[in-house]
Amino acid sequence: MAKKKRPLWVPVVTGLILKNSQILIGCRPEDKNLSGKWEFPGGKIELEEAPEEALKRELQEELGIEAQIGPLKFVGSHTYGETGILILFYEIKFWKGDPRPHYHTELKWVEIDELASHSLPEANEKLLPQIIKAIKNE
Repeated sequence: MAKKKRPLWVPVVTGLILKNSQILIGCRPEDKNLSGKWEFPGGKIELEEAPEEALKRELQEELGIEAQIGPLKFVGSHTYGETGILILFYEIKFWKGDPRPHYHTELKWVEIDELASHSLPEANEKLLPQIIKAIKNE
C-alpha cells in the first residue's frame, strides 16, 4: 500500500498594524507568488525563532519599523494545494519609524470595514470575518 503523502505546514506571523480606525496593508510584488494581492505585513517563522521575534524581524525587513508586538488576536489556517499555512495574527499599535514599502510595491492605510473591497490572498479573504471580529474585539 502506498504511503499517503503528508501535507507540509508552514507557520506564518502577521501584523495587524492599527492606526485609529485604519489598518496597514501592502501590495505583493509582481515577481512573487500571489502578486498584486493586498496582504497584512508579516512572513514565515524561521527555525528556532519565537513567533514574536519572527514578526519583529519581518516588520523591520518589510516596512523598516521597530514594532512593539501586541497580543495574539487570532489564529487561522488555510491550504494552498498540498501546503497548509498556520497564521498567527498579532495586534500592532505601537512602532518606531514610518512604514515604507521595502518589500511591497505599495502600502496603504484602509478603513477596517473596507478590507473586503481589496483583492486579498485566498487565506486572508477566507478568514476576513474572524480577523475583523478579532480587531474590533467583538
